[in-house]
Amino acid sequence: MLKSLRVRDYMSTHLPTLRADQDVFVAVERMLEHRTSGLAVLDEHGGLLGYLSDGDCLRAILTGLYHEEAGGQVGSCMTVEVETVSAQSSILDVAELFSHEHRRRLPVLEDGRFVGEISRHDVLRAMCQFSEHDRHQPDVVY
Repeated sequence: MLKSLRVRDYMSTHLPTLRADQDVFVAVERMLEHRTSGLAVLDEHGGLLGYLSDGDCLRAILTGLYHEEAGGQVGSCMTVEVETVSAQSSILDVAELFSHEHRRRLPVLEDGRFVGEISRHDVLRAMCQFSEHDRHQPDVVY
């Protein structure tokens, strides 16, 4: 069943992350280099402090330009109230969340530590693989 598929099996791991004390332009360069629209901001123990999106960066840079102080630290412009999911969460539950929220990806936590991200793309991949599996099952005749 699709409900039994877990985030852990489809999430992306070994992702670039940021520290709160890094410069916003360093964060932007990292996003561009890795072709992503956001990065998790972690403490020294791997705990999630926040999330920095490309939108957060645009706002910070524009605000800075108006005050002739472009840039700043990641910690001052990141989103701190971040919705997360557990690595044990069901793919179906995450699909429901994505279908009702305007989110493209969510950080994944395990024991309070950041372990990866699950994206809409990952959820669709899980659904396609599950569908492919179902199509190759023989019909049961009673």
